[in-house]
Amino acid sequence: MSIRRDPLDPYDRQLVREGQPSPAGPRRSYLPDVPDESLLGQEVRRFEHGSRVPGFRDATDLTKDPSGVPDPAQVPVPAELRAEIEDYMSRYPDHRSAAIPALAAAQRLHGWCSPEAIEQVACVMRLTPGYLTAVVGFYDMLEATPVGRKTVYVCTNISCSLRGGDELLASLKGELGDDPDVNIRGFECLGACDIAPMASIDGTYVGPVAADEIPVLADQIRTGSDPLPAKQLVRRRVADAAANSDDVVRASTDTGTLGPVALGPDRPQDTVPAQTEGPSA
Repeated sequence: MSIRRDPLDPYDRQLVREGQPSPAGPRRSYLPDVPDESLLGQEVRRFEHGSRVPGFRDATDLTKDPSGVPDPAQVPVPAELRAEIEDYMSRYPDHRSAAIPALAAAQRLHGWCSPEAIEQVACVMRLTPGYLTAVVGFYDMLEATPVGRKTVYVCTNISCSLRGGDELLASLKGELGDDPDVNIRGFECLGACDIAPMASIDGTYVGPVAADEIPVLADQIRTGSDPLPAKQLVRRRVADAAANSDDVVRASTDTGTLGPVALGPDRPQDTVPAQTEGPSA
């Protein structure tokens, strides 16, 4: 492991920029204050179910010739996929910025970022497959191996872990682990700490998921039903009534956290009870 060593501190560097001679003296090393410097070379361990996908350390096959930009005459691309990728490319000054949504579109079509899918995207975007393969290898929501088409991410970061996220993941794996059509794994953070423990079911955030709801949720995932409608993040009301979508119009009010909201003359009126003020002090 190489450690960056800087002979100059910020003040000295500024003097050198201004034309002053470089200060004399030994090189100064900026190292952490640790009792044993050999610890700096130790690899950080990853959780078995963490976001580091298997294969990110796989070596490149140097025996193969490098792939160039695919020839459009030799690579058939579905018309709908081509149109979607070209639409993404038109939204950015640099068309390479569309690589992630373009690969996501190909993944939706093929089920994963297969060599064929990558070649099709490369053909439309006029990039090399190697460029796009590097993108797939970095972003772990782009699948580099075949997986089930139903995607289930369970948050196992600190907030969810403290509230049972690891147990939720283990229970869902126990319920769905033998289903080849379900891609279920832990995720470092899904950005919904307020509904911990939670999961993303094909992009739908649900939580907090109670232990007695896990069999119900697993059955909904297996059958493709709407997952835990009363626990969906999109149906939770927010303080700004104008920000609530009409998804809540038909939402369950059993929990007291959901209810219809008025969005216009044809919408039912907001039925959430107004808070009453307590007795004055």
